[in-house]
Amino acid sequence: MAPVSVFRVALLVSFSVFLTVVLGFGLPALLNAAMTMLGLPETSVTECIVLLYLVFVLCVATPRIPRGLVEVKGKAVFITGCDSGFGHALAKHLHKLGFTVFAGCLLKDKGGEGAKELEEFHSDRMKVVQLDVCSEEQVNQAAQYIKDNLEDSERGLWAVVNNASVSMFGEVEFTSMDSYKQVSEVNLWGTIRITKAVLPLIRRAKGRVVNVASMYGRIGNVLRSPYCVSKYGVEAFSDCLRYEMKAWGVKVSIIEPGNFIAATSILTRDSVASMANKLWNEAPSNVKEDYGKAHFERHMALMRSYCSCGHKDVAPVMDDITDAIMSRRPYTRYNPMEPHWWIRMQLVTHLPGAISDLLYF
Repeated sequence: MAPVSVFRVALLVSFSVFLTVVLGFGLPALLNAAMTMLGLPETSVTECIVLLYLVFVLCVATPRIPRGLVEVKGKAVFITGCDSGFGHALAKHLHKLGFTVFAGCLLKDKGGEGAKELEEFHSDRMKVVQLDVCSEEQVNQAAQYIKDNLEDSERGLWAVVNNASVSMFGEVEFTSMDSYKQVSEVNLWGTIRITKAVLPLIRRAKGRVVNVASMYGRIGNVLRSPYCVSKYGVEAFSDCLRYEMKAWGVKVSIIEPGNFIAATSILTRDSVASMANKLWNEAPSNVKEDYGKAHFERHMALMRSYCSCGHKDVAPVMDDITDAIMSRRPYTRYNPMEPHWWIRMQLVTHLPGAISDLLYF
């Protein structure tokens, strides 16, 4: 094990011990002080531990509390990025639940397999739409098609799920401006473009906007700046939209999946290899000289390792999106991710940067 890894492990262990000691001794003292201020008897360490465990169970370990469900009959949902991955699975899932599904597919007009599979449902409630979220013309055409084909356009569109997404990677000095623009054009501007096009219909229904962001919309990481920039933007847009739409009775939710690369194949070992060659070949000569090929290859090996790890089933994401669409009181944010990523996200977003940087970088 490299010295840096040993240091990191030691730091994490030390932090855990420190947190345990603080909770063990500090929490009882804090609670006793609070009880004294309220004129109540002092509590005990045992009661403090029970209270802490109860909070943990309520916040983390209990199943999602039922909050009532909306009536599905007559409701329509528009989903982007239905050629594959989350969008394709969600279109089939919501259709099965009884929704009318408008499935936006980038490759419909090119005979894409995903679009074909959805068209083979031969159902009045499965409507496949040609959609490039980067094209103003196609987005407007899709919005008009939806309006013309709603069961009752006066009732509006119940939900839009902005799922279409692309992923790129690379250290900042290896990543071109065109790459940054390309990723944000789909992930961020595509989300905004689609939302603006159908928002009048969503407002009419007092419906839902569900934006698929990422854990990388909350935390940064090495090699992922193009993706992080776009997903941070989705988070900000969603928050602003939620504040505005409250007056209209529209609920806005954000889905923050963890590592589902293996489940969605958004990156494969072949695509990583192809992208790595492009990054290296197009990098300025002084950058290649300064970083060195060995450094570059180590990072590319790290990206390849992501392709076979993480969740291999999209069910957690499907469950959360479904809850955001169907629950009478949907959550603001959903975190379908592995426990270690959830813990990391909490630490990075709540601890001072100096501490979280030492823990993870």
